[in-house]
Amino acid sequence: MSDTPESTQSPETTTIEIPANPLGLNTGTGSITKVTPDMSTANLPDGVRQALDILAELPTYATQIYSSNKSLVTSLGLILGLIVGVKLTLAVLSAINEIPLLAPTFELVGIGYASWFVYRYLLQDSTRKELTDEIDSFKAEILGNKNRKG
Repeated sequence: MSDTPESTQSPETTTIEIPANPLGLNTGTGSITKVTPDMSTANLPDGVRQALDILAELPTYATQIYSSNKSLVTSLGLILGLIVGVKLTLAVLSAINEIPLLAPTFELVGIGYASWFVYRYLLQDSTRKELTDEIDSFKAEILGNKNRKG
């Protein structure tokens, strides 16, 4: 190894002079020096330089992978998002269950809504027919009406 560095450039410096006692707080003169580091990779070891080159090309690699496997990457992203969403939901529900009187209140609201639903839609024949018509119209709206003429 040689004792001479590969690059003899000095980093850029900016010096700001501070006058003595500008606000009555300072007792002497001074200066602030901003040193801009030399960002060349000539002084770095080969392994670090190769790693920096790979990191610099990483966006290009990611774009190539995404463009060649668009549906696979999208599916994996959706699955990962679903897993994170389920974990987050479970964490929120666990936190809600720890709050006193909140979980039983939600249970009472759920029991009340279920009771109203049974009373409103399931006890009489005419309201059951209304419910099945609403479900059929919702399915037709989402899936498309197969009996359309045109």
